[in-house]
Amino acid sequence: MSIVSNPSASEQQLTSQVDQFFVQHRISKLLKQSNFFKECGFTCFELFKFIFLLVFGNKNLYQTLKKEDDTARPGKDSLYRFLNSSRFNWRKFLLRLSCGLIQTKLSPLSSGECVKVLILDDSLFSRARSKAVELLANVHDHTTGKFVRGFRMLTLGWSDGNTFVPLCFSLLSSHKQENRYVEMSTDNDKRTVGYKRREESMMKSSVALLELLEQALAAGVQASYLLFDSWFSFPSTIMNVLKQGIHVICMLKAMPKVFYTYNGAKFNLNGLYKEVRKKRGKAKILASVVVILGVDESDQEVNARIVFVRDRNRSKQWLALLSTDINLTDEEIVRIYGKRWDIEVFFKMNKSYLRLAKEFQGRSYDMMFAHTTLVFTRYLFLAMETRENKDQRTLGHLFYVCCDELEDIKLATTLMLLVDLLKQAIQEVLLLTEEQFQEIFDRFTASLPKFYKGLLGISG
Repeated sequence: MSIVSNPSASEQQLTSQVDQFFVQHRISKLLKQSNFFKECGFTCFELFKFIFLLVFGNKNLYQTLKKEDDTARPGKDSLYRFLNSSRFNWRKFLLRLSCGLIQTKLSPLSSGECVKVLILDDSLFSRARSKAVELLANVHDHTTGKFVRGFRMLTLGWSDGNTFVPLCFSLLSSHKQENRYVEMSTDNDKRTVGYKRREESMMKSSVALLELLEQALAAGVQASYLLFDSWFSFPSTIMNVLKQGIHVICMLKAMPKVFYTYNGAKFNLNGLYKEVRKKRGKAKILASVVVILGVDESDQEVNARIVFVRDRNRSKQWLALLSTDINLTDEEIVRIYGKRWDIEVFFKMNKSYLRLAKEFQGRSYDMMFAHTTLVFTRYLFLAMETRENKDQRTLGHLFYVCCDELEDIKLATTLMLLVDLLKQAIQEVLLLTEEQFQEIFDRFTASLPKFYKGLLGISG
């Protein structure tokens, strides 16, 4: 008997879409491959699907379990035991699901010229009212600048510029014992994957990000660049990422003790900006320079390009972007880094709509990790529904194979097209000759600004 109730047509349609998503992407098989097993009662797949659908019914767990109908539902204890298990490899499940989506659905729909990127960022996993949550720590909230109780949700994702796919994450506590309110439980079996996740949560973020990156690349994820913001843009971190075989594009922060070598001398970021020659006028890209990265003399020197961009919010200020691929143009560096915004939308969606850190208030680290993976799976389901409903290329692989991607129509081409359409309409309605229309057109173009005359190729 199904454990999901379908009393209305809308719920039946949703359940049908979810079933199709689960079957198409082999959720049940992925759970088994990730060590999800139960000896009796409801299967892991049934419990997973039940929790997955909770957010779409606009009811919490208590209201859903108290609902009176003929549908068989698991008990609260069964659900909590499922979420609290330290044997289930949630990271392996999410990584395999995401890689399958990328390889079978997203990559075939993108052209070879489309730049695929990995995006790394962290966000606050708030547990402000909690006191006894395992590994609860005092962490810094970047948005408010204050310290709050919770975790740093370090997330690595993939994007082709249209769809963002979360690959793996880690709920970071604090590597400093004095910042942790609660220590790791002593009842955990050191052989389980849950114990390894707990140890990882007490790493520095610069070390944890390398663990996430290494696992994602080992799973076969293809990307050209890793994007992250200024919180991780230390030379040592950048050089460690390069050792993984992937280039870095990141925002830089003006730190007085971080130096870059330029023309044989070392400068911090502010000093480097004063040294380089800036473009005149109101150019958006102020300057570009190739520097050498190196933590100490024993490190291998790495060339990198730093692009100084005008801050659009503060006209007299600037922002700095770094790329380890010095063959990219300044405009390409800025354009590719713009894809980093996808992960901010991802965080907003999970917190505002998918009940991240709000649906369950468990105290164990395993429950928080499991529920976060479930929320990310919900996002994957919605992302694929959006892609398949709005992207015309998903009507079939044949459409993509037979048709090249359309190039953007330039402004000049668009204007000439509009002029031709106007000419046809005037001649049909007013029955003008070619000479009469040309006279009207000449008077019209004579009154145009010089900018539009240049686009239309009109002299004088």
